[in-house]
Amino acid sequence: MPETFILIPGRTTDQGCGVSEGKFKDKYQNAVRALQVAPGDMARLELSEGDRVRLTGEEGQSVEVCITAAKKDELPEGLLFIAYGDISSQLMTGDTHGSGMPTSKGMEVTMELISRRS
Repeated sequence: MPETFILIPGRTTDQGCGVSEGKFKDKYQNAVRALQVAPGDMARLELSEGDRVRLTGEEGQSVEVCITAAKKDELPEGLLFIAYGDISSQLMTGDTHGSGMPTSKGMEVTMELISRRS
């Protein structure tokens, strides 16, 4: 059953280092495709690193992503983090609230398990 979370996209060190090597190289792609989940949420939902989940946004847009555990105390339960990139952009709505930039922080999403790590 899908669970509701708040998704916070942002920049990461690995993403910043990876962009200088090229956005299509593994370092950058791995950074923008890993969804960080709080250890408590991972335990409660019986998730493991490498499991694939589907995130569905407020307007029904959905993406599939591989999860990774956030470091202890780095991410509170109920929040998810992903580096800015194609996945986070697909979940943003087109509404800019007059700013010219879509809302990218604090997006409500549902998360459901698609497959376990093999």
